[in-house]
Amino acid sequence: MYEKVIGAHVGMPNPPVIDFHAHMLDRDVLARCEGRTVLGGFGTRAWPLTAKWLAIYEKMLEPALQVEDMDRRSVDMHVISSSTVIQGTSWADPETDLDLCRRVNDRAAEWCALYPRRFVGSFVLPLQDIDLALRELERAVGALGLKVANVSSAYGGRYLGHPGFHPFWEAAARAGVTVFVHPEGTRDLWFQYFALWNSVGQPIEEAKAMASIIYEGIFDRYPAIKIVMAHGGGYLPHYCGRLDRNVANMPESAKNISKKPSEYLRAFYYDTCTYGADIAAALIARVGADRLVMGSDYSLGEPDPVAAVQQVAAIAPADLPLVTGGTAARLLGMEDSTINKLPR
Repeated sequence: MYEKVIGAHVGMPNPPVIDFHAHMLDRDVLARCEGRTVLGGFGTRAWPLTAKWLAIYEKMLEPALQVEDMDRRSVDMHVISSSTVIQGTSWADPETDLDLCRRVNDRAAEWCALYPRRFVGSFVLPLQDIDLALRELERAVGALGLKVANVSSAYGGRYLGHPGFHPFWEAAARAGVTVFVHPEGTRDLWFQYFALWNSVGQPIEEAKAMASIIYEGIFDRYPAIKIVMAHGGGYLPHYCGRLDRNVANMPESAKNISKKPSEYLRAFYYDTCTYGADIAAALIARVGADRLVMGSDYSLGEPDPVAAVQQVAAIAPADLPLVTGGTAARLLGMEDSTINKLPR
């Protein structure tokens, strides 16, 4: 059945429809992470085991279920990433973290082998230990063929621009992988009330990650790097005037950068998972439609990502294929000829 969907785009001018923000889980890693991640309450409450949540989990555990949903939603490909708010492993000691990351990455590669024309795989890394992370990055790209690094906003209190992560950025740029930044969540207890870790905390974490990447000079050091921000980049793209003012008043804060902070916003890419056409339109006004990739936050988020993108009036008809798949295909190094060569 899935061949019919992807076949609609092969050899035609329109790119495949790609959901860049779709999650997967591994049963063994999920069990090891119980009570240790933000959705598990950091050990303060039980996992949500209602029928609704069980169905959500199951769709992240079983690739065939995802393919069925993709067919219903007219989505050709999922870029699958570990749902780190459910099974993030940075709580573990470095060696255990590496073992769990390897299990997740092996599982992602299995999904891609089962459905090579439907899934593009990402990999997680034990970035609390840069040497272990670089070793796993090499394996994930070279041996497993995974194309995207799925990283959190911070590890051990250090945000992604920190000099300790520069070897990661150098390796990612050299390997040509795209980096997908999706926070694991915040452990600050205040954010645990009313599930604010998700509604308010995640956009704050994305803003902090972006600020760290900009001000630490990652784009100046590694101009070839490709970064996709989850959830439309959170709050930062909508409040960049204050950043530019701050640099003007305190120029020492710009010691690592060659441009105004706002001028780096177009260096990032952003998924469309903003849950509001007006928010997506404001993001487009700031960075342009060519910097957006479609993302649904499957299986928890937008039930019809294509329709959601079509409802954003700020996306011109000529730009719509870019947002629904063209830009993602370019980031992933996919052309029509590449898709035609994938095994059936």
